[in-house]
Amino acid sequence: MSDQSVTETGGPLYPIREVSRLTGVNSVTLRAWERRYGLIQPRRTPKGHRLYGRTDIERVERIVQWLNRGVPVSQVSDLLDKELPEDTAASEASPEAKHAEAPASLEQSGEWSEIANDIRALIERFDEQGLDQYYTTLLGRYPITTVLNNVLRPVVNQLENADSEHSASRLFLESFLRTRLSLRLYYTNLEISTPRLLLAPYPERGDNLSLLMLASALSAGGFHITLIDHHIDADAFLSLLQRCRTDIAVFAGAAHDGTASKDVADADAGIEQIMKNTHVPVCVYGSMASTDSKTLKAHGVQPLEIDLTRSVRLIRHLID
Repeated sequence: MSDQSVTETGGPLYPIREVSRLTGVNSVTLRAWERRYGLIQPRRTPKGHRLYGRTDIERVERIVQWLNRGVPVSQVSDLLDKELPEDTAASEASPEAKHAEAPASLEQSGEWSEIANDIRALIERFDEQGLDQYYTTLLGRYPITTVLNNVLRPVVNQLENADSEHSASRLFLESFLRTRLSLRLYYTNLEISTPRLLLAPYPERGDNLSLLMLASALSAGGFHITLIDHHIDADAFLSLLQRCRTDIAVFAGAAHDGTASKDVADADAGIEQIMKNTHVPVCVYGSMASTDSKTLKAHGVQPLEIDLTRSVRLIRHLID
């Protein structure tokens, strides 16, 4: 089946994989929204394949807007039914425009916190099977970026300055995400050739968990990802930029601990070398993007917001 079919009236229809690429919502979640919640009703081909029109895609985008504001998926249907055409336009222009009309959100009701606590408990028990089941269930209901922003990012923040026992938990979560991301990247990259992003840890200040979460969000957002999860020097990085035909390079870095060292100075010099020898936009994600924002901008590096939805949007804007 082609990525775009045509209705009797000339309007385009898209298969589920293309809708997933356009909206960042995976196919499993789209099917759950249809079967479990009745949020979307795609057309079907004679062989039973789902086809989505432009109105379906716009509806998916509005669903994501409500979810990103913390509304439980079970309450989204009523909100969509109450929307007027002008409300939809206002919502697209300003996601906060109708905040006062929203029901108690997951964040307000404490459900996101409860979910995060459940996830953290599974991580601290090193319960990979339980974590996988819980994680898979969440991804069946919510887009991966929503889960990352509202569940995993808060858990990572809790583990950020924890003792050595919790540092082990952080490494366990990193291993868990890397295993699942590898499969996601493999299959997504088979279908998507452009735009192409190169992701790597910032030298000497790398933040692998932030790197993995950003890669997950960008992959769901329709980007071809080349992920380097260990430090490479400036010359090797510049070579990769060229050979991978990269559109944007992204580093993930942690906030500086305040200690000066030759390694850190050399790393900063390496970034300067990269900036002087490439015309590709370079971004930084993670706590470093906030604490070192002025310095990064002075070197021509674009800091990204910690909110993954906004970071994905900014990267797409830089490409467009």
